[in-house]
Amino acid sequence: MRANETPLAMAVVCFDQTRGETSGDFVWPIGNDHNRMNNILVIKLGALGDVVMATPLIDAIMRHHANAAVTLVTTPAFAPIFTAWPTLAVHQTARRGLWNMVALCAWIRHQRFSRIYDLQGNDRSALLCALSGTAERVGNHPRFPYTHHPTERWRGQSHIFDRLCAVLAAAGVTVPVRTPLLPADPATQGHIQAWLALHAIEPRRFVLLHAGASALRPDKRWPHFAALAAHLRTAGLRIVWLGAAPERDLNAALASAADIDATGLFDIIALAELGRHARCAVTNDSGPMHVLAAAGIPVFGLFGPSDWRRNHALGQATRVIACVDHVAAYGGQRTGDCLSLLTVDRVLAVLEREGILDGL
Repeated sequence: MRANETPLAMAVVCFDQTRGETSGDFVWPIGNDHNRMNNILVIKLGALGDVVMATPLIDAIMRHHANAAVTLVTTPAFAPIFTAWPTLAVHQTARRGLWNMVALCAWIRHQRFSRIYDLQGNDRSALLCALSGTAERVGNHPRFPYTHHPTERWRGQSHIFDRLCAVLAAAGVTVPVRTPLLPADPATQGHIQAWLALHAIEPRRFVLLHAGASALRPDKRWPHFAALAAHLRTAGLRIVWLGAAPERDLNAALASAADIDATGLFDIIALAELGRHARCAVTNDSGPMHVLAAAGIPVFGLFGPSDWRRNHALGQATRVIACVDHVAAYGGQRTGDCLSLLTVDRVLAVLEREGILDGL
């Protein structure tokens, strides 16, 4: 929240807007009235990996409230993840900006939700809960505004998914599924099949590599992907390089050795569907790491400056390759700026241990 976005200012405007008042020439939207006892809101705005990891949590909430109307608030970038969830209503909102937050607050108040699950857990979502007018507010922190929460304070002591399972347990919700849920519709399945045929790629005979990371975290990038790809190519595997626009130049250079550059070709659901046909994936600690975990294939996440115990892809803990576990000088540390010291041989040894190179 920026300096001029004070909680008091937001609270005053939010209460005004629930009465349909205006600010200058702008008339605030009020939305539809849902006067129902079982009207549930889930807040999960971002980022990509966090939203993907939240999919089994949202599924558990919907199962628990099987006879209720469940609405998810998320950002436009992540709304397509839930296209194949026909009974989940999705309300899209911009993640930043005072006026967007005020409009969202007004909308939440007008919906008269009976319970809110705050899976975002930051100051903004807590403020939305505080101003919501909703009686039951489920969240991560044992303090106001939450009425249901774990008793222990959150200090990053566990994987965030496990912590959010504890958050839901405090509200009586159990989470039976521990892998991301990213189902693809028939059109997406057909698109991936056609793309594989176009490039003459056989199922289980290719590896997905993601050499990028957040532009804000260049220290999360392992610098030896080209050498790894050369070894995998020699073993008889095709290489598909993944990434978004910021990785376009990087991937173009990496794919120049007769690999396939798939930069920007697939949305989140299509990427998960592509992964279902791959032999495995090797990624930095990034959003695609979490997306590919939904494919049910081995995903080898490379970790250095972040704690893998808190951030690894769901279901992939045994396949984490953390430099602190392979570089002697960093032994015993939870994190370390040692990715450049993690050798290709070490990574290949883990892949061989998992049988990735067997039967080629």
